[in-house]
Amino acid sequence: MPKYIIERHIPGAASLSQRDLQAIAMKSNRVLNDLGPSIQWMHSYVTGDRLYCVYIAPSPDMIREHAKRGEFPVNEIMEVKTVIDPVTAEG
Repeated sequence: MPKYIIERHIPGAASLSQRDLQAIAMKSNRVLNDLGPSIQWMHSYVTGDRLYCVYIAPSPDMIREHAKRGEFPVNEIMEVKTVIDPVTAEG
């Protein structure tokens, strides 16, 4: 199943409290539960004014549906084509 990185613009994201982040995660989990097992949230990176979320899903449309139901912004959806890391250099 494809893996995606979702860019979400959220002003002040890095200043969100632990309680705020917990509420966002709980809401996301509820929506994911409603959508079923074909979409999975792996984790998210919180930066200044953005979240970069890693999802496994059958299509970008499923990610957009999750965002719509959860009222989460979606500024860009990028499909991960491959992953490299330091071990890649070893051939």
